[in-house]
Amino acid sequence: MNENILKIEDLVVAFSMYKSGSFKKENLEVIHSLSLDVNAGEIVAVVGSSGSGKSILASAVLGLLPKNAVTKGSITYKGEPITKERQKDLFGKEIAFIPQSVDYLDPLMKVGKQVKGVFGTDERRKELFEKYRLDESAAGKYPFQLSGGMARRVLITGAVMGNPDLIIADEPTPGLDLEMAKETLDHLRSFADSGAAVLLITHDIDLALNVADRVAVFYAGTIVEVAPTADFLAGKDALRHPYSKAFIDALPQNDFKPIPGTQPYAGNLPKGCLFSDRCPYKDSACDADQPEREIRSGKVRCVHAS
Repeated sequence: MNENILKIEDLVVAFSMYKSGSFKKENLEVIHSLSLDVNAGEIVAVVGSSGSGKSILASAVLGLLPKNAVTKGSITYKGEPITKERQKDLFGKEIAFIPQSVDYLDPLMKVGKQVKGVFGTDERRKELFEKYRLDESAAGKYPFQLSGGMARRVLITGAVMGNPDLIIADEPTPGLDLEMAKETLDHLRSFADSGAAVLLITHDIDLALNVADRVAVFYAGTIVEVAPTADFLAGKDALRHPYSKAFIDALPQNDFKPIPGTQPYAGNLPKGCLFSDRCPYKDSACDADQPEREIRSGKVRCVHAS
């Protein structure tokens, strides 16, 4: 159960684009020196504010970045690089994707055929429909005939059709009522408990804390802290990075306590620590590179973390 399934090391993603008012191109770096791993039997939840780059991370792993993307670093699955040649054998079989948008459903194909896919069976499809409370009549419908919650459940059933070893779930719960959202994450938990690895990208940290083993905090295109879920449940004093602490303070149950400033634009990042412009502990040491350090069974990019 400790086998490393997904390993991302020093990932950099940039988009080649024209400068405003110019015919010259530049590379706009949106993911910076990002490292993360997910082991068999665990759920790693990636949390952070909108626009921090969480969905770009999923697209990088799955080879879904646009043609103008430039990438560096390494992404491995079970110790081997995910090359274009391996993608055909892995995606949809061993590696499954639950996308954020229901627009991923083919509007011209009936739901049952989409869920079954190339490798599934009618028996397995019926089993999953029952599991996710989809009426059998939905199999003969087109996506536009489904409610938002039903479409979301169709995406999930299609993703888990082949009992994958790695599930990448990008915001799998929007459009679901609270009961169904909890049930969906419980299903992801059951997949992990059976030996699969789950990378869960979500805004709903409260739900994620019920099922995740570790939580990775995303900020301005990189991961500033990875900590056991128990540390988040214990409160901000158990965390290491100032942004992680501020993130906890900003939750509804903590009265939405804000911090000054906004997340920096990818084309105008501060030197050193990307959070330094908003951090109350900023000093000259924050202008230097912030290598990842291991502290108290967690990982953090902050020179002042203890």
